[in-house]
Parts: sequence; structure tokens; C-alpha cells
Amino acid sequence: MDCFTDVLVCLSEVCLSVSAGVMANRPAVLMQLVASAYAVAEKAGTIVQKVLQSGELGIVEKSGANDLQTLADRLVQKSICASLSKSFPKVTIIGEEELPAEAVEEDLIENGQSSLILQKSCPDQYASLKEEELVVWVDPLDGTKEYTEGLLDHVTVLIGIAYGGTAIAGVINQPFYNYQMGAGASLGRTLWGVLGLGAFGFQLQEVPDGKRIITTTRSHSNKLVIDAVQAMEPHDVIRVGGAGNKIIQLVEGKASAYVFASPGCKKWDTCAPEAILHAVGGKLTDMHGNAYTYDANVKHMNSAGVLAALRNHEYYLSRVPQAVLQALPSN
Repeated sequence: MDCFTDVLVCLSEVCLSVSAGVMANRPAVLMQLVASAYAVAEKAGTIVQKVLQSGELGIVEKSGANDLQTLADRLVQKSICASLSKSFPKVTIIGEEELPAEAVEEDLIENGQSSLILQKSCPDQYASLKEEELVVWVDPLDGTKEYTEGLLDHVTVLIGIAYGGTAIAGVINQPFYNYQMGAGASLGRTLWGVLGLGAFGFQLQEVPDGKRIITTTRSHSNKLVIDAVQAMEPHDVIRVGGAGNKIIQLVEGKASAYVFASPGCKKWDTCAPEAILHAVGGKLTDMHGNAYTYDANVKHMNSAGVLAALRNHEYYLSRVPQAVLQALPSN
């Protein structure tokens, strides 16, 4: 009997050891979520492409001609939210579009994960995070107006991940990256980043020293925006659509700062781009220099505008006119 008991104890210890080994080798929840978000974003990019190819965009106005929703917005949000909810049921997911609760078609579900991301080591400060501690912010189609007008390089799909109110990871898909290179070009790409790990999927570049190139809104300008941009004394101003697109301009050396001195941008516009920008040493704040927070219960509107830069954020912050600061409520 003692011999039998010893065998049971040994087997129990082996099982515990194997179980501990499996747990130790299993990627952290954050890295699993980012790996899934990457695969989901790639599928989203394909959906965006197919809707455009169909010629049936299904455009509806939400609050006006500059605030549109298309079939791609609706399908992509359903795909992202349903896919991530299925794999991570305890994660809070907040999407831009207000859609009715309904069954999601099976072909919109993506169960895959990026193996390259799963092989990366999770930063120590996030290694023990649980699903219920994470909030995902989804913009299914950033730059919808530009999408409807054929300005396809402005369009992105944004999936941001926050913990403790801070944007800690992000995935940005550009469905039409390279579209101007012709039929033989490889279409689309996905960028991603995690604080403390870095950002991937692009070549980090900076604007040449001494150059100030400002990127700002294409379709939501007003006197505050114009005054703030001019106060930066820019050598050039780029007016394009999409918050995701503007942050990509910063990390690829096409612009020095993103200046938007107006309400209008939302948390789902900035969560993913902010995480990627911060992962490479940049900074995104409101026009007062305050950080935005991404808790589940926070207001969706970025009511004090957006000021972002890869380098020298302090300089741009120092140039914001007092009249602009007084006009924008500090969060």
C-alpha cells in the first residue's frame, strides 16, 4: 500500500510539474490578445478591400456629411468585436459604431493569432495581467470619409489595448498600403506595438533636424486648429484624414507633429496610435499636455484636442496659443 501511495504521489508531482511548465511556456494574456488583434486586423483589412471592390459602400450619415458610416465600418466592427469576445470573453471591448445586438456570421470570425507576436517576451510589468483588467478600443474604419472619396492611403483599422487607463498596446492595419504602386504591388500592412517592447511593421524614421512639418485635419478644421498650427511656425503643413494615418506619418518621418486643437477625436481614434507612438519614444497628449485615459467608463470624446510628436513634444506644447488653451476644456 505504501508503494502504491508513493507512486500516486510521484505521479501527482509529475502532473503538477508538467502543468507548471505549460503555464510558464504559455504566452502572457496581453501578448495573446495582441497576437489575436493582429490576425483580426488583417482580416478586417481584407473586408475593407472587398467592400470597396464590390462598389456597394452602403454609406449612411451619422451626425452629418463629415461623419459617415459604411458597410465596411459595420462589418469590420462586428468581425473585430465578435472575434476578440469569443477568444477573450472577460475583456471589455468598446467599438465606435452603435450596432444592434445580433448574431455574427461565422465567416466574420477570426480565430487565428500571429505566431511572431506570441514568440515575443511580454514586458515584465504586463506579464501577469488578467483579461478582466484590459480594455480594447476599436475604430473599425478610421478615415471613413476619405474611404468614400478614394483617398485610400488615409484609411486604417485601429485596435487599441489599455490597462489602468493607459494605452499599452496597439494594432493598426492599413488595408490599402501600396495601392498607388499598381496591380502587382503587395497590398496592405499591419503595424503593432507594446509599451516596453517596441513597435513593429514599419521603418522608424524622423523628420530632418530643424524641419517642422505639421500634420492636421483635412475635413474638420476651424479657427482654433488654424491658429494652433500657425503658432508652431511650420515649414510645411500636411492635411490628411485619419488619426491612425497621422501617427504613422510621425513614426515614418513624414511629419514632426500632429496638431488638432478641437474636440472631435475619440478614444478609439487615439488608443492604438498612442500606444505605438509611445512604444518608440513619442508622446501624445491633449493640447494642455495632459494624458488621455482609456478606462472603460471614461468619456469617449477627446474634448481638449490632440497634440502628438515623435520628438520634442515639449516644444510644440510651448507654442500652443493661450487663446486656444482657454477655448478647450482641460480634461
